[in-house]
Amino acid sequence: MKNTFYLLIAFFIVSINSLHAWGTTGHRVVAEIAEQQLSRKAKKNIKKLIGEQKLAYWANWPDFIKSDNDWKFADGWHYVNIPGNLDRMAFDKELENTTDENLYKRSLVLIDALKDKNTSFQKKQEYLYFLIHIIGDAHQPMHIGRLDDLGGNKITVEWFRKKTNLHTLWDSKLVDFEQYSYTEYATVLNIYNKKANNALSSGSLLDWLFDSYQITNELYKIEPEASLSYRYQYDHKAAMEEQLLKGGLRLGKLLNEIFG
Repeated sequence: MKNTFYLLIAFFIVSINSLHAWGTTGHRVVAEIAEQQLSRKAKKNIKKLIGEQKLAYWANWPDFIKSDNDWKFADGWHYVNIPGNLDRMAFDKELENTTDENLYKRSLVLIDALKDKNTSFQKKQEYLYFLIHIIGDAHQPMHIGRLDDLGGNKITVEWFRKKTNLHTLWDSKLVDFEQYSYTEYATVLNIYNKKANNALSSGSLLDWLFDSYQITNELYKIEPEASLSYRYQYDHKAAMEEQLLKGGLRLGKLLNEIFG
């Protein structure tokens, strides 16, 4: 299968791709938490598409295929560029008026296509992989960033005396600092009762994006070339982990609405 081929070669190229959101571990954490929320009916219907494999297995597929020129058109699906410090009304208007194929607009298309009985089996597989991934992207704050610095990719910082950038710091370095496997991290984060989880997963896609955007605006207050280490991790650990948890709970809610 073409998809399987891309998955296999991905592990040889993933280390050179600098645009991942959450990195491989973070995306798998989101997918694992989402799987734990699935209803029996949703699990059954998703199984028809992906077989016995877990959602986490496919969570990074949309990043892996970036090396394939046939998928270059989908690069913009992973993020949305938006000016900083907008109020909620201006934020909603900005997103609704965008004409490019960004994270927000593509998510709406994927959701509708997955609900549509006329969508082909292969397309539903691909769309499911993308939805798993970009709902994770929606909760990595630097994927709701600003065009002039490419979502923090151009903001250079030091992380334990090594050069990196603000985007990469939030993609992977904060998550990997904790040294959990994705299943361990999902387990230690997904600890709340149904009532609390329902509160965290409430709202619409626009609500979720604005939630992330408010964190983004705070992160942009960083000084360029800042030397960061333990203090930054300590100050942002709770926000990072809450975003992973929210991403998983909200993705689970969405998949239950589509497949349940």
